[in-house]
Amino acid sequence: MSSAEPVSVSRAAAPAAVGVSSPAYQTMIVTLLSITFGIVFFDRNALGYLMPFVQPDLHLSDTEVGVLSSALSLTWACAAFGIGLVSDKTGSRKGVLIVATLAFSACSFLSGIAASFAILLGARLLMGAAEGGIMPISQAIVASEVRPERRGLAMGVTQNFGSNLLGTFAAAVVLAWFASSYGWRRAFFLAGAPGLIAAVLLWKYLRPPQDDAPVAHRPRTDKGLMRAALADRNVVLCALMGVVLVSYFVVCQTFMPLYLTSVRHYSPQTEGWLMGMLGISATLGAFVISGLSDRIGRRPLMIAMPIIGVILPLGALYFTGSVWVLAVIFFVGWGQTGIFPLFMATVPSESVDPHLRATVLGVCMGTGEVLGGVLSPSIAGYAADRAGLQAPLWIMLGLTIVGALLALGLRETAPRALARMGPAGR
Repeated sequence: MSSAEPVSVSRAAAPAAVGVSSPAYQTMIVTLLSITFGIVFFDRNALGYLMPFVQPDLHLSDTEVGVLSSALSLTWACAAFGIGLVSDKTGSRKGVLIVATLAFSACSFLSGIAASFAILLGARLLMGAAEGGIMPISQAIVASEVRPERRGLAMGVTQNFGSNLLGTFAAAVVLAWFASSYGWRRAFFLAGAPGLIAAVLLWKYLRPPQDDAPVAHRPRTDKGLMRAALADRNVVLCALMGVVLVSYFVVCQTFMPLYLTSVRHYSPQTEGWLMGMLGISATLGAFVISGLSDRIGRRPLMIAMPIIGVILPLGALYFTGSVWVLAVIFFVGWGQTGIFPLFMATVPSESVDPHLRATVLGVCMGTGEVLGGVLSPSIAGYAADRAGLQAPLWIMLGLTIVGALLALGLRETAPRALARMGPAGR
């Protein structure tokens, strides 16, 4: 590492309390936090999967569809940074996490009673504010509780397993069926209920993380250290990757269901299963990609997987064969989401001081949401209104290529890979 990058990887990778938690508790807390985030994403993605029902009922334009997605991303981003900072300052990650979980469930119920674009917009703004801080806090807890050599897998499971099994696969399949049978408003009520259960489980089983402490007993944060952390090359590149790849994710979730039903003329049920394949892909990626990064390193996978992601929009645009083969294309192309925990959490957390983790993770996630999640769906919606629903898919194609180019500038942080490289290779 050069002298211009004063925050060492080894320092961040070895917090003093590592190893105190039992393996059983580490497994339990990763499972619980992953399921909680899965419920969050079930709520977040619900509007996209229900949009073929919501859009004609509320008479929404494609631009308004994009604005709804952008609105949630805007407040999500603000909460990601703000709530992460609050949790670091107060040392009360558990309490903040429980309150946020209860709040986003209430917002899902509010979406179900919306009778106009304005009311639905307000509900999505509030939901983003409630949900945005959950993942930075969750990943900071994982970083403090899980051993460094297993951190990539643990963070991958926390962010990708529940969110994709529940938020992408189950949400796509269940909500399309439920809305067809019982209406889209009741589907929003269904989406909000599990959050109440998650809040109870967090209150009962989550204990204060090992690096949590009352403010008076925590080491005083050096402002110069914060500046050094934000000047770190990895943090900057991870934030930029968040911008382009969150854009890819949000544009796909917002407009792919409409493209499949309106342009490709698939039924809502077939569209639900195709979108559900994305969830299966990312669920497996939570183990395969994240676990592989612990062994071979973070950087190679962060370069390769975005390149693979180009086949998804190309397949949706041009493949005209069996829907089963198209499902395989969706499955393989969505594999790039396996690196989301790496650039949003693992690499930044391995590059900064442990007591800045929630703050810096909030910055990395928040930047992606503000510049990617907020701007991209509105731009894609504007393009779709003028050039057709194929325009968002071409935007996806360009974004994933840019993501691969940015990853070329990363330095490695995985403990095993660093050990193989030796001091001269870092």
